[in-house]
Amino acid sequence: MRLNRFLAAAGIGSRRQCDQLIAAGRVTINGESCTNFSAQPTVRDHVKVDGKFVPRTLSGLHIILHKPAGFVSTRSDPHARDIIFDLLPAKFPRLFNAGRLDAQTEGLLLLTNDGDLAQRLTHPRYEIDKEYEVILDRPWDSALTPKLLRGIFLGSQNAKIARLHSVTPTRLRLVLRQGINRQIRRMFEAVGYRVKRLVRTRMGNLRLGDLPCGHWRALTKSELTSLKRPGKTAVSPVMEDGPPACWRAGGCQP
Repeated sequence: MRLNRFLAAAGIGSRRQCDQLIAAGRVTINGESCTNFSAQPTVRDHVKVDGKFVPRTLSGLHIILHKPAGFVSTRSDPHARDIIFDLLPAKFPRLFNAGRLDAQTEGLLLLTNDGDLAQRLTHPRYEIDKEYEVILDRPWDSALTPKLLRGIFLGSQNAKIARLHSVTPTRLRLVLRQGINRQIRRMFEAVGYRVKRLVRTRMGNLRLGDLPCGHWRALTKSELTSLKRPGKTAVSPVMEDGPPACWRAGGCQP
């Protein structure tokens, strides 16, 4: 395994970021600075970055987490009591979020120790479908749907919803292909609604299904293959599944 991939698998950063560390002479192998991008550490080698030991870690770990409301999508936050990594085994290697969910949003979150894969899945050019279920504070006025599909400016960004479908007067299903901060909540606020509950149920071909709230599972081989397929990640038809188990139960508790 080449040095940059070794570092990326250990959660140091993406391969590009690891290349920068190597070029800057910040990586050592057995005490010697290594700027050779082709170097391949063996099991007997001691690799350090800025003097800190980099342990050889599990490779190819990709999981779906059912994030509960109230948990933040970060590794550490001095202002947050609950973080998503508290829900995972301590033995896991450092994992990257493929996108985030705000603190009060529930549902599917993809975590991986492949920094390149995480970066690819969050890059806007791939336009990966992200499906959500939304509960509003009052019945939805369908005359406003075209406005959300055309787009609303949030600051300097034109935020759009790709597809939207009413399930009940106050419950909607929608698809995003962007990743603007708090996009769904802010878009509905802009047209006079408050989002009472928000659950991500799908990302590309990955579905939350009946995964219990606060639990995780490893991706299947077919799921991982679809994520790594060249070009746009395959997408599934929207709205074909029912709501996740936590939705049917009326609440998602960790």
